[in-house]
This record gives sequence, structure tokens and C-alpha cells, in this order.
Amino acid sequence: MKPVVRSLLETDLYKFTMWQALLHSHPNTQTEYEFRCRNTPQYPLAELKDEVEQQLDQLCSMSFRAEELDYLRSLRYIKSDFVDFLAVFRFQRKFITVKTDGDALLIHTAGPQVHVMGFEIFVLYIVNELYFRRFDQQAALEEGRRRLDAKIRQLKEFSKQPALKHPFELSDFGLRRRFSARWHDEVTQRLAQEVPQYFKGTSNVYQAWKFGIYPIGTMAHEYMQSFQAFGVRLRDFQKAALEDWVQEYRGDLGIALTDVVGMDAFLADFDLYFAKLFDGLRHDSGDPVEWGEKALAHYAALRIDANTKRLVFSDALDLDKAIALYRHFADRIMTGFGIGTNLTNDVGLPTLNIVMKLVCCNGQSVAKLSDSPGKTMSQDETFLAYLRQVFHHPA
Repeated sequence: MKPVVRSLLETDLYKFTMWQALLHSHPNTQTEYEFRCRNTPQYPLAELKDEVEQQLDQLCSMSFRAEELDYLRSLRYIKSDFVDFLAVFRFQRKFITVKTDGDALLIHTAGPQVHVMGFEIFVLYIVNELYFRRFDQQAALEEGRRRLDAKIRQLKEFSKQPALKHPFELSDFGLRRRFSARWHDEVTQRLAQEVPQYFKGTSNVYQAWKFGIYPIGTMAHEYMQSFQAFGVRLRDFQKAALEDWVQEYRGDLGIALTDVVGMDAFLADFDLYFAKLFDGLRHDSGDPVEWGEKALAHYAALRIDANTKRLVFSDALDLDKAIALYRHFADRIMTGFGIGTNLTNDVGLPTLNIVMKLVCCNGQSVAKLSDSPGKTMSQDETFLAYLRQVFHHPA
């Protein structure tokens, strides 16, 4: 068996930042996460069950190496006691199960959040890489290089166009659905070497360490969703989550995620206090232009100069979409673009739309009300309806 996971550092940065915050503020939380494939694969994922089990066994035998812990310690927002926790941390196999239901692959984690939340990214790229190992690797890599060459040429041509007020900045967000580790390394290194004026970082902490690239990330939906079950009034869960983040990071990691219950409900909670404390906002569902215009209007209403803030776009981006959004917004506000699958798995094969989401926290259902159809996720329709009612979110 060829291991998929190379290092426990090889996860998205926001896993570490959320992990630290939740370990400090809610260390006893019990949670459940579920894996889901949102589209139809070319062959049943159920066929991967035995291989996934073996890869999880391998993952649960791994620990952080001393040099990896030293790297985490070098990040100013990572605290010493959290690194001490990671020094003795190992994933526990008893907290994750793999089953099948017909053609579907069912992966479920249940246990203390600080012991199970880290499984997500590893599970996603284990499943993805095992799936794509069944295809012609050489043909895929050749097509991937042709497409990557075209992207790099496009960026070099873009550099000849008149500059806008704020620079174009691109990051790799493609770990979870990459074609392979080998290809991911090649993509990241080429972008860093050939278009460094645009390529500003990666969410992959292992690659950031290995290649000397800036690590990118703040928070994901699971962090905000957890606060739906932390004993605060449901209407106030976003404010409680943002306040805890501010207290944990004291000005670092200042990009807030907006779409846990929709942009309108987020902005209702994102008052002058938070708008001044956070550096900007991240888009992950809904129409990105409409979302960005709402953000700009909100800053204007609060009399905040939008040129001091940043909008980060990360929803199903490709280079063309990123450049179009940049041209629309970059004379009025700083922007950033996190491209995932269209960087690290653009090799001519249909991709998987796989996720692993928090569904239960402290025995209570939690949910995300997306601004995009198909992204809303919950086990409990009653709770989902209640959440919609509280936040006036359309069905």
C-alpha cells in the first residue's frame, strides 16, 4: 500500500487555527461529522472501502515530527501550549468508521471535537487520490501540464494590462480535492516560481513548510456552526463565534466567513465593532458580485474606508472568474482569490464534489444555510426550519 498522507502537517491551515481556538475555549465538545459525495462518480466510491480503511489505519499511526512542530511554533498566532498538545496527539481509529450503502461510501466520525475535527481534510484527499489512481496517470499529468501552462501564460499576459488600485493575489486552496500529491507539488512550485507577483500562498501547511510559501487560512463553517450548540442564544451564535475568535487571535487571522446562515444574516451581526476588528470577509456561496456589493455597502454604511479591507473569494473559482471579479472590485477594495479544484485537479477528468461536514455538536443538530442551492447541509429538517425562521433565510 502506497500511503496517501505524507505528514500530519498536510492539512489546511484553518484546521490548525480552528483547532487551537476550540481547544482553548471549548475543549470538552462532542461532535459528529459525515462524509458526502454531491455528484455521481464514474465508478462507485464503495469500491474504495478497503483501501480507505488501510489509509486511515496508516493515518492513525502517525505523529508530528519535531521539525514540523518547530515550524508551527514559528507561526506567531500558534501558541506554545497548542503545539505541546500536538506533540502528543494521535488520531484515534475508534472515532472514525467506514461503511457502504449500495454504491455510496459512508464515513462517519464521532467523539471529542479536538480529536475528530482534524480527520476532515485527510479523509477528503485520501478518497480523492485513491479514486483517481484508477485512471491513466500519465495522460492526466500531460493534460494537466498543458492546462497549467495555459494558466501561467494567461497570468503573464494579464500582467501587461493596466494596473488597478489594488494588486491581484492568488492562493492555492486545492488540497482536499487534488489529483495527487505529486501533481499538487508541481502546480504549487511552478506558480511560486513563474508568477510570484500573483501567487501569494497555499492552504497546505506541509507545502508552506517544505517550499517556503506563505500559509493561508482562517476559519471554516464548522467553527461558526459549533457555536449553534454552545449554549448561547441561537440568534447570537455568530457574534459569540466572532468574539471568541477576536479574543483568541488579537488581530491576527482577520478574515471572517460570512455564509453559515447567509450573507444578510451575517451582516446584521457584523456591526462596527467587528467590522473594525476584522480585516475582511470570505465568500463561499451565492452570487459573488452581489455578495461583494453587499459587503461594500455595509462598510460604507459604517463609514469604514473599504480600501483598508479585503474580500476573499473561494467558491468554485477558476482563473477566468477570479480575474473578472478582480476587475469588478479591485479599484474599491483589496481582493484575494483562493482557487482549489481548478488548480490542483484540472487534468481533463470529471472531478468529485466531496465534503465532510459537522452535523452534530454536544448532542444537538447544527446546520449551514448556504446562499447556493445544494450546499445547505443538515441531518435534522426540524432544526433547519427553525434556523431559517430565526435568521429569515429563504427555503
